[in-house]
Amino acid sequence: MKKILLAEDNPANRELLREFLQRWGYDVIEASDGADALTKIHATLPDLVLCDIQLPVLDGFGVVQALRKDQRFTQTPVIALTAFAMRGDKEKILSAGFNTYQSKPIDSEMLKENIRRLLKQREQGS
Repeated sequence: MKKILLAEDNPANRELLREFLQRWGYDVIEASDGADALTKIHATLPDLVLCDIQLPVLDGFGVVQALRKDQRFTQTPVIALTAFAMRGDKEKILSAGFNTYQSKPIDSEMLKENIRRLLKQREQGS
């Protein structure tokens, strides 16, 4: 079973996303702030990370920056979860090291497809 780390500080959003992910057959590890996310990523080695941009302690940009500096996680897919949808935000998010982003409110079918696509690419070594 593929493991997904979900870093989201809003309990209601975290619960909703956990329910989607578990229904789709993923093992979910949860974190409520960026520092906790990094600790759990290092401990559990997830196959994919869903990371809110606006996290306490360490924001999503700090999380992805730390991951991309660590050789073990350079190929780990990271999806940004964001309420930002302004012009230029997509470029900022992608240039920071995220593979893609999912704007809030979450479109569950789009999220499901993004996760499947990124995990498949990782398996194929792309």
